[in-house]
Amino acid sequence: MFYLCITTLVWAFSFSLIGVYLAGQVDPWFSVLTRIALAVCVFLPFLKIPDNNTRLVGKLMLIGAIQLGAMYGFYYHSFLYLSVPEVLLFTVMTPLYITLLNDLLNRHVNGKFFAAALVAVVGAITIRYEGVDGQFIFGMLLVQGANLCFATGQVAYKRLMRDNLLNQHSVFGWFFIGALVVALICFVLFGNTERLPTTGTQWGILVYLGIIASGFGYFAWNKGATYVDVGSLAVMNNMLIPAGIVVNVVIWNRDADIFRLSIGGLIIMLALWLNQQLKPRP
Repeated sequence: MFYLCITTLVWAFSFSLIGVYLAGQVDPWFSVLTRIALAVCVFLPFLKIPDNNTRLVGKLMLIGAIQLGAMYGFYYHSFLYLSVPEVLLFTVMTPLYITLLNDLLNRHVNGKFFAAALVAVVGAITIRYEGVDGQFIFGMLLVQGANLCFATGQVAYKRLMRDNLLNQHSVFGWFFIGALVVALICFVLFGNTERLPTTGTQWGILVYLGIIASGFGYFAWNKGATYVDVGSLAVMNNMLIPAGIVVNVVIWNRDADIFRLSIGGLIIMLALWLNQQLKPRP
């Protein structure tokens, strides 16, 4: 749980940094490519092929391509149609996707995990529900695509590490390389070279997002996912919402309903408690 909590604090800044400084100003595919390329550089010194297991390398690359490469494509473009609070609102379905995907792979329904995830969704909606207009439907679909990719990657990585005892830092670079392949292809096909970063602030934010939020963040998050059950992992996905709002309020002085924030945060904590209480005793 420690890894998930630390990563939540790191990622809490990402929503606002992207929404305020990058969305609509810097080409989304260039942002994605830069962010992933920097993360690859972080793990290149540790990169190994585990016991000449190229099949495992392929699986890690595929997980990275989905959880990071494809997810970023949906995620960054959603900011062109939605505000930061709206993006936060539509991420509330991720816990349900995690539990449903896990149940699908296990071929049975785990009511405990689903209940904890559902309570977390209620808490997140309590915090972030507000009226939306304009092109919100298309933006919502983009966020759901990102949610599905992120959930799929988490479940797949957790199961892969369960079946393979590895030093995760020595193979995690393959995860980013898989994502880099997707980002590079998409930038070549869809990128706009006339919308590159023009200020030191934009470049600095991309460096932070690449090295810290992606390089450190995804390693810590996926490593943390291997230490907790699926119910706790699902609930922790929605802890980003209150954390993101607090950052947005404190730093960018955006208005927020503190009462709803408190109630929603308590409901999410209730989901974590409920998940612990429903665990089968040894």
